Amino acid sequence: MKKNERHLTRLASFAGSMMKNGAAEQIGALCHRLGDKGSVEVLVITTRDSRRWTVPKGWPIKGLKSHQVAEREAWEEAGVVGKAKKRPLGYYTYLKTLDNGEKIPTVVEVHALKVDKVDSTFPEVDQRKVEWLSPTEAALRVQEPELKGLLSSMLKMG
Repeated sequence: MKKNERHLTRLASFAGSMMKNGAAEQIGALCHRLGDKGSVEVLVITTRDSRRWTVPKGWPIKGLKSHQVAEREAWEEAGVVGKAKKRPLGYYTYLKTLDNGEKIPTVVEVHALKVDKVDSTFPEVDQRKVEWLSPTEAALRVQEPELKGLLSSMLKMG
C-alpha cells in the first residue's frame, strides 16, 4: 500500500488547484484479448518520457467521441485495432508532466477495447515498449491506484 499512498499524497498537494481550475482530461483505452490458453490478457505500454507503465491515452480530439479517441490512441501508441465500448469502464487520476516541466492533475476516462488485431508497425513503435500481461501482472506494473483497480476488474472477463 505504500506506493499507492505516495501516489495519493502527490495528488493531494494539487487538490486546491483541481477545485479552482478543474483537472485536465484525457481518454484512455484498456485493451484486452484472450490469450493462447483462453485467459484474459491486457495491454500496458511505457510512456515516452518517464518510461513508466500505463495504458494508451491522449487528449480529446475535436469531432471524435471519447470511445473513438480511445481506439485511435490504442492504434497510434500500441498498434492495436479493435472496438472500444461507448460507455467508460472507469476513471483514474495522475499527474501529467507537460513539455515545459509543469505538472497538472489529470483525469483519464478509460474505455474497454476488445482487440481484433495487433500490428507490429504503428506510429509510435520506436518510442514505447508494449507488453501483454495478465490483469494481475499489469496492475503490479502501473503506479496509479485507480488504474490498478481497472486492470484488476478485467479478471472477471476470463
